[in-house]
Amino acid sequence: MLPQSVILANSWWSQTQRPILFSLFHCFYASTNLSTSVSSPKTSHIDKDCNDFLPWLEHKAGAEISSALSIGKSSYGKALYAAKDIHIGDCLLMVPYSVQLASDNLPSEITCLLGDEVGHIAKVALLILHEKMLGKKSKWMPYISRLPQPEDLHSTILWSNEELEMIRPSALYEETLKQKTQIEKDFCAVKLAFDQFPDHFRDVTIQEFTYAYGLVTSRAWDSSRGVSMIPFADFLNHDGTSESYVLSDEGKRHSEVIADRDFALGDEVLITYGKFSNATLMLDFGFTVSCNRYDQAQVELNVPQHDALYRQKLELFDRFRTRSIKDVNEFTSSGNSFTIKEVKRGNGKGKGIPQSLRAFARVLTCNSQQELDYLVTEAVQNDGRLARYPLKNKNTEIAAHQLLLSEISQLIEEHNRYIELLVPNPPYLCGKGLLRRRLAQDLLTGELRVLKSASAWLKNYCSTL
Repeated sequence: MLPQSVILANSWWSQTQRPILFSLFHCFYASTNLSTSVSSPKTSHIDKDCNDFLPWLEHKAGAEISSALSIGKSSYGKALYAAKDIHIGDCLLMVPYSVQLASDNLPSEITCLLGDEVGHIAKVALLILHEKMLGKKSKWMPYISRLPQPEDLHSTILWSNEELEMIRPSALYEETLKQKTQIEKDFCAVKLAFDQFPDHFRDVTIQEFTYAYGLVTSRAWDSSRGVSMIPFADFLNHDGTSESYVLSDEGKRHSEVIADRDFALGDEVLITYGKFSNATLMLDFGFTVSCNRYDQAQVELNVPQHDALYRQKLELFDRFRTRSIKDVNEFTSSGNSFTIKEVKRGNGKGKGIPQSLRAFARVLTCNSQQELDYLVTEAVQNDGRLARYPLKNKNTEIAAHQLLLSEISQLIEEHNRYIELLVPNPPYLCGKGLLRRRLAQDLLTGELRVLKSASAWLKNYCSTL
């Protein structure tokens, strides 16, 4: 599902976000054109193949889209460059809703065949396949023909099972499998349209549908129309330090981008897709950012079935279910899976390790019904959250955090083992295989940094308590 747009100071404005898919990470959206561009090349390499694109789009819109930007090529694919000096606060582009692709662009005879279980992403993917099949007859051909090819997309939903094995220690592995399963369900749900309109779709395969699905999740933005692909704006690459977003004005029915800094003629113009970890960037966009400050890791805890208080602890967790740590831009902590972010200071308060995780560990280390009853009383008398405060018994408090330390140490060991398998790169690897191997290295290295920071804090906490 899509995260809700963030409402800004003026209520008619919304900060449009890339769509983010389901469950564990609560995320959704990848492509070469959407790859990160950490540094801005000073020399613009104009993409001659796109000289007619902006005039076509402006003619279709009946309005100017941008006088400040031109389409060029970077090492990451298509990009937008400053066609003149740009100053902070300048409007970089303005794209009317009328030239954005959304599910309501699907022909009504196709839409009526789709059940309620078919979401906006699948519908827009279906729209792309429909327009591609029309070829030169498509009114969107100048845009559709410039979308990345399958070999240019590197979202993990497009990775082979062998490639996914490289990231098995990461929670991204399981999340990718879940999303692949969802895509297969959506494919079955839209297959009726393929069968009813063979001239429109011919023999569409699951691979073709997954490719179209990946185009949508990487390029579309949440909007009042559900999910919208915004031509020209989707050539903007990501910079994690940027403060510029795609903004949607529901009243004026257009999307625009405002410059957050000055750009000189020829500079690549960048925006932010959000404060995403490398796991989210790989899942949704197919790229990573080196030394990503938003990286995170997942830790899972379970009540052992051999625990003498197994049922009591499960009932307690169900009764006092700790509020999950949730960020609409990221994966979420839910149930017994917890998100850890980097702990900046080994001797600080442990910010980055969620209180819900520490609470879970405290309950796990309780050895008597009396201890559990005390935690219930404490929760009721305070803010209702279970095991929010350090345990009165220091030895038990230390044991709880040593339990966490043990779990995190196992994850560190596993990440180290897989990173060693990835480095160095085999000499025979090149192209897509080499790129995806490096993405896997970036992912695991970033998560390892987070896990090590948590480990250092836990060791310090246990030793100084």
